[in-house]
Amino acid sequence: MQPRAPPERTAIGRHGILAIERRSIDVVPDDERHGTAFSQFTLWLGANLQITAVVTGALAVVFGATALWALVGLLLGNLLGGAVMALHSAQGPKLGLPQMISSRAQFGVRGAVVPLLLVILMYIGFFASGTVLAGQAVGELTHLGDTAGIVIFALVTGVTAAVGYRLIHALGRVASLVCAVAFLYLGARLLQRSDLGTLLHDHSFGLPVFLLAISLAASWQLAFGPYVADYSRYLPRSTSGRATFWWTLGGSVLGAQWSMTFGALAAAAAGGAFVGHEVGYIVDLGGDAALVTSALYFVIAFGKLTINVLNTYGGFMSMVTSIGGFREQRTITPRARAAYIAGIMVAGTAVALLGKDSFLSSFKDFLLFLLTFFTPWSAVNLVDFYLISKERYDIPALSDPAGRYGAWRAPALIAYAVGVLAQFPFLATSFYTGPLVGPLGGADISWIVGLIVPAALYWLLARGGRRDDETAPPTETATPEAAVSSAASPSRSSAVRR
Repeated sequence: MQPRAPPERTAIGRHGILAIERRSIDVVPDDERHGTAFSQFTLWLGANLQITAVVTGALAVVFGATALWALVGLLLGNLLGGAVMALHSAQGPKLGLPQMISSRAQFGVRGAVVPLLLVILMYIGFFASGTVLAGQAVGELTHLGDTAGIVIFALVTGVTAAVGYRLIHALGRVASLVCAVAFLYLGARLLQRSDLGTLLHDHSFGLPVFLLAISLAASWQLAFGPYVADYSRYLPRSTSGRATFWWTLGGSVLGAQWSMTFGALAAAAAGGAFVGHEVGYIVDLGGDAALVTSALYFVIAFGKLTINVLNTYGGFMSMVTSIGGFREQRTITPRARAAYIAGIMVAGTAVALLGKDSFLSSFKDFLLFLLTFFTPWSAVNLVDFYLISKERYDIPALSDPAGRYGAWRAPALIAYAVGVLAQFPFLATSFYTGPLVGPLGGADISWIVGLIVPAALYWLLARGGRRDDETAPPTETATPEAAVSSAASPSRSSAVRR
């Protein structure tokens, strides 16, 4: 057995938040756990108070909803999707593992690569979409133009992600305060220009666009599911699951709804002037003072930095998890970590540069695409963790293709495939419209189908198979000794360690 690494709080010394994180997808031992559940509130509040969430809210109005019903639909979507996302967050303190590695318990050690490949695509897409908007702000702030702004922002994102967990949470704390102040100011300026009563006066209701608003917000929240536990896994094992759930839900829903409400009202007030000029319109709200303009460009870029770092960090975790399922890789050197992160950064930057001129419509379809493929994954993962395995996993077996979970698990793969396919008749995008969308008046309810169908099917298949992990000894999942042993023993684990 390898000797246990010294606690992180000792290793980081006086430069805590700037020390490079040593762990990746291995279990976090109890003596390295730290923080409180409240840290999830500040992280997810800061991650959601940003320009891409503003654009998401604006899309509901741009595509036809009145401001009033857009706000109602966005709130419903944030609450529904946020509840699913927060249930994933509560897994972090219990397991001490990044989010996607727990998918091996459902899909198999190698079968988990199926959702993982789509997760990596998601990270690249969100990295690109965020970099487009933040790059505009950096370009204006530095007077170097959009292209240079995109590249500069991508580089800062990559360096921050390479440092890791503590710096990410520190960014979240600062961003939650800075961006909250900025959004209060921008909201006040918007209401000085436009009367709120006038913006909300139109009560006309359209079911398809109302459901679109719900879907946009729900997909925003559900897309956090594949990586939300990455940022709660260092919390002490004794952290209440309920506390983690509610602080995560509160921060994410409050931040997203705040940003989306501002975006919907801005789009309703600006009309066509908002589309294609999102960053410029928001900055113009601040007035003509050069100092205020520069400060707002900085806030837009800084607000995007938090979420883009999450995307890059999560992409690194997912790439390591994917490769670790097929070959044993006992260490991740700083150079290898930088290479993984650079790969995500380069791919995301390339997509950003190629798609920056058609951002708004492309982003809407991208969000709905994500919703199609990640609601079935969330359904399978949550049913397994909370209903089938009763919050207990055999952690050493998560890295052993010949172990309890095997290399490929048919129940999860079948339920996932059926869940994806079941959505297509109800799916409405610019490139495909399902046959049942018309009879529903153009409404897209695919995400509801994508939650219910795979959840029910997986529960039936997994219960029918009487999963053998239901009889796993508690010491394999509930004690820190087992977790540390699994991380340190090369014969029991193929997880990557630093």
